[in-house]
Amino acid sequence: MRLNRFLHILPAARRGLAAVAALAVCAAAQAQPSDAAQNAPPPLEAVAGVDLARYAGTWHEAAKYPNFFQRKCARDTTATYTALPEEGGVRRVGVRNVCTDAEGKPISVDGVARVVDTKTNARLAVSFLPSWLRWIRFAEGNYWVVALDADYRWAIVSEPSREYLWVLSRTPLLSATDRETVIARLTQLGFDLKRVQWATSVERGEARPAQ
Repeated sequence: MRLNRFLHILPAARRGLAAVAALAVCAAAQAQPSDAAQNAPPPLEAVAGVDLARYAGTWHEAAKYPNFFQRKCARDTTATYTALPEEGGVRRVGVRNVCTDAEGKPISVDGVARVVDTKTNARLAVSFLPSWLRWIRFAEGNYWVVALDADYRWAIVSEPSREYLWVLSRTPLLSATDRETVIARLTQLGFDLKRVQWATSVERGEARPAQ
């Protein structure tokens, strides 16, 4: 083989060896789970059952993960759930969310939730689109009750990815005991306590952190 031809082949050979080495590294990386995967919490599950009649009524937002669509809500956020007639054999719940903005003005939005898991009533899909557009399923949001007090004093609501989180309470502020219980449950369920924003209550013109 002529020297110049041999020298011409060498770069290609080196590239081939580099490609093989890169593939080997990728294969090894895929074979070894990442630290994030190893430390990931188990898949989130909804509670075993929700009595929709007991769950109905007004709940106060005790805590949440901050999110874009509530960016204008400064305080006093509530969610009111009302039983609606079934539609096509599907259980439905009316949803009305209300909050107060930084200037003291109320903000409200109405939607409808449909029960996805009829065995437990713990997994729902919520739409805030106009009624004539609610057939669009991809615009719905998952609403999973992932923890619920036996007396329905508080509830933890999220969705499979844990990207969104709400802690609901029947009273404007959680008691110290209930808050400790909720924090323990959030930890058990794999939520990041550093992201949790606790609600405030306005009394005599001053904002007071939830106790």
